[in-house]
Amino acid sequence: MVICPFQSEDRVLCCPRQCFTSLGGGLCRINRQQHPGNSSIRAGGGSGSTAHTLLSQADMRTERMSPLLALGLLVSGLCSRVHCLPENVTPEERHKGTSVDGYSLASSNTDFAFSLYKQLALKNPNKNVIFSPLSISIALAFLSLGARGPTLTEILEGLKFNLTETPEREIHQGFQHLLQTLSRPSNELQLSVGNTMFVQEQLKLLDKFREDALALYASETFSTNFKDPETAKSLINDYVKNKTRGKIVDLFKDLDPLTKVILVNYIYFKAQWRTPFDPKQTYKSQFHVSKNKTVEVPMMSIGDLVTLLRDEELDCTLVELTYTSNDSALFILPDEGKMQDLEAKLIPEMLTRWRESLYPRRIHELNLPRFSISSDYKLKDILSQLEIKKVFTQEADLSGITDDHELEVSQVVHKAVLDVGEEGTEGAAATGVKADM
Repeated sequence: MVICPFQSEDRVLCCPRQCFTSLGGGLCRINRQQHPGNSSIRAGGGSGSTAHTLLSQADMRTERMSPLLALGLLVSGLCSRVHCLPENVTPEERHKGTSVDGYSLASSNTDFAFSLYKQLALKNPNKNVIFSPLSISIALAFLSLGARGPTLTEILEGLKFNLTETPEREIHQGFQHLLQTLSRPSNELQLSVGNTMFVQEQLKLLDKFREDALALYASETFSTNFKDPETAKSLINDYVKNKTRGKIVDLFKDLDPLTKVILVNYIYFKAQWRTPFDPKQTYKSQFHVSKNKTVEVPMMSIGDLVTLLRDEELDCTLVELTYTSNDSALFILPDEGKMQDLEAKLIPEMLTRWRESLYPRRIHELNLPRFSISSDYKLKDILSQLEIKKVFTQEADLSGITDDHELEVSQVVHKAVLDVGEEGTEGAAATGVKADM
């Protein structure tokens, strides 16, 4: 999902104070003072020639914008490929073979995404927040291959897996199937996901860990001299930059000679709108970033048949824009003053309910700001809030990676970038897990 701001204008009939946009693989909050913009929608009344508002008349007034909270999945359109159960799979079949792996994985990753978003939003109340829960969950699941005992349990339960219902091996097989699914070539969608290990020279990995890393997570392995931290940092950062088409730069700010293993996950995504915005229709719009300050922003505009939904229970309107690959972006538009209420009520099941209830409708005008946002995080403290703790302490048991039991994770770093423009969406994310002795 992606979330965008709305502001009323004389010619626009709908004025929600803020809006969510759902893309499909990551989460975000946008600070208006850094990335301002207005969004507006004008819906046709079916057979009539006069447009009518999607929201109540009480919402039709100018509102100066406070910082916007946004929730978005970076890898857009994963619902059709990963997050949704295939139509020909019955509930009974969910408990058999690969289908259950994909279904359970999607459910757990969505739960993890919402939990992580709430923690990041709490820690960053006035900043842009964008991240890929998919990248983070893959990196942590990859790490869990080498975890044992309570350390393993904390990681997998922190990722919202029920270990009573889903054995560890099935979890890894689910990620294996996910990575294979995402790696299938497509003419309409550029999507690249991968994993890599950078291992200190002379450090002997256990054969089983190396074999499972390759078989389940398709991980490359590079021998690295961390005793030369600057050279090692350049090697890793250049690798990530190359894999994300230059979008993720300097994943690691610094390394030290104590580093022994770094696990990296990267994601790159690019898709074109089925009905692109005409750049000639993009115009400059005044936007209020404070009571006494306005700035100009590029506003994209389009009128077309769009899939949408009005949710009276949650006081919001949803608009879905489709890519040429048949994947889609879901924009969630809270009514004025209802943003916090919506955020508090957000649960993973809502995404399924919304997608099942959306229907096509002709709109006269949809205005959306062109924007680019990015964030980077150190996730150690955040993950500890999600009960992933032992792996960051001397109690860590990563004996499945190497015979040396002193290995522990010192930091998990994450960077994400999202660009939304007239032609489509481009995004990238990377997660690095740093383990020291």
